[in-house]
Amino acid sequence: MKAVDARALTPDQRDDELLKLKKEQFNLRFQVATGQLENTARVRQVRRDIARIMTIAAEGAVLRAATKPAKPRVRKPAAVAKTAPPAEKPGRAPRKRAAAKETKKPAAKKPRSKAKAKE
Repeated sequence: MKAVDARALTPDQRDDELLKLKKEQFNLRFQVATGQLENTARVRQVRRDIARIMTIAAEGAVLRAATKPAKPRVRKPAAVAKTAPPAEKPGRAPRKRAAAKETKKPAAKKPRSKAKAKE
């Protein structure tokens, strides 16, 4: 099927054609597995026809979405100022933030003892 022919079909006809091609593809796969398939090029042809019809269907969906009138946007009210964080639970001290840690130099490594190496 050529792209011109597929574009001429209605969406329902395209769906029917797609279903028919998928069934044919299923049958062709069985014929390949059992060694009964004579025209191996048909597998490739059917696969490409399926892709062609799916592509044209997707193009139609994009065009329909593009031609729909856009929904009017409703303005949201201005942002309300954030309120203070909730009060701490009674009986608990507020958490303290960690102070900046001082960077420590790593301790120098001790040399290996030669006594262990001799054993």
